[in-house]
Amino acid sequence: MGESKSDVLQGTLDLMVLKTLEAMGPLHGYGIARRIEQVSANGLSLNQGTIYPALLRLQQRRWIKAAWGTSETGRRAKFYSLSKIGQKQVTEETENWERIAATMARFLAPSN
Repeated sequence: MGESKSDVLQGTLDLMVLKTLEAMGPLHGYGIARRIEQVSANGLSLNQGTIYPALLRLQQRRWIKAAWGTSETGRRAKFYSLSKIGQKQVTEETENWERIAATMARFLAPSN
């Protein structure tokens, strides 16, 4: 309560990660977290305890794949990208969230 940054609703982080990788291509975990914060206009704050379990979960579902590479700073980093299954999942997850958002909009709209 009273926090300035929003908590990520359960289930939304997966779609944010998928959409980030769809838009940006392969990124390391830190880059994914910073991009989500940027897109949210710093309304969300993601730490390692939030982003890395999500990345592991998405890998286990085979929606993303990982490969070691070198970051902009010259450090070894794991880069994540969408898998073929993940590309299809982006569409399904997006459609699902659009339905949920439309339903919530009906609840939030003034009653007639």
